[in-house]
Amino acid sequence: MRRIPGTRLVTVSGTCSEVGKTTLVCELLARLPGWAGVKVTRGHYRSCGRDPETCCVSPLLGDEPRVFADRADTDVEGKDTGRYWGAGAREVRWVVGRRGQESEGLGRALDDLAGVPGVLVEGNAVVGSVDPDLALMVAHPGQSEVKSSAVAILDRIDALYVPEGTAARAAADDPSPLVGAPAGTRAWPVWGPAGLDLLADRCRGPLG
Repeated sequence: MRRIPGTRLVTVSGTCSEVGKTTLVCELLARLPGWAGVKVTRGHYRSCGRDPETCCVSPLLGDEPRVFADRADTDVEGKDTGRYWGAGAREVRWVVGRRGQESEGLGRALDDLAGVPGVLVEGNAVVGSVDPDLALMVAHPGQSEVKSSAVAILDRIDALYVPEGTAARAAADDPSPLVGAPAGTRAWPVWGPAGLDLLADRCRGPLG
């Protein structure tokens, strides 16, 4: 995928659904003026077992990924992309595609965002096919399971974010259980809410 010269790319993935990916993206957007947000949604058609007429994105799927750029499509109450606008994003894009279309869709969205200082991308599927400047994964000790899409990208992750301060401090010595790995087998920096300002600084510049 072609990168935009001079634009930072930060991905936000998660160990499971409803773990707080969108909340972290919004917290960072509020601290990163001028940055854009991109939501990547992998849809299913029939294979998900749902009625194609009622599945939330199945009517949007086709032979190519779709990139929604019109604010009328993204600044909608209740949508994650609407929360991006509320957090202060300069631009927002919503990429919808089937398995295997996510990278192409993200590439189109990034081409459309040339000129912004940085882009926050929410989604697991694209992490394995891009080379982000920083790859974050949101995790929480209370999760019931770790999604296979998260396990598949663990080797691409630079740091974990735990959205509860006490749990973040407890996980700092050994974050392995947060990703379903045996104790002592995984090591990353672990960030929590108290470090959001510093994490935003890491988004702006090299990790380390």
